[in-house]
Amino acid sequence: MANLHRGEIEAELGGRVYRLCLTLGALAELEHAFGAEDLVALVARMEKGRLRARDLLTIIACGLRGAGATLGDGEVAALAHARGLAGYVDIVGRLLAATFGEGEAARPPTPQVT
Repeated sequence: MANLHRGEIEAELGGRVYRLCLTLGALAELEHAFGAEDLVALVARMEKGRLRARDLLTIIACGLRGAGATLGDGEVAALAHARGLAGYVDIVGRLLAATFGEGEAARPPTPQVT
């Protein structure tokens, strides 16, 4: 079971329930993937709420690996969500909220796919 106090969430992908967590290593992977200079720049990018489908994939993949999954990006891309795109957006929104805090001031806006 996911522990929200540790920034973990659960999500069903490909008919299986996975745990996701943006650990320090996963955040470093996101900084690199998005070309962010530091965590402040990464958060600023997330606060814009405009994410591409590739961004959703990267965030979900990093969250899965942060929780211990050994899936590559290609494997993650093949995992279907029952609600389609809306489901992936929901996962990313919940994962970012769990990582950066539950308070309204700390919660990034719901991502918009561009």
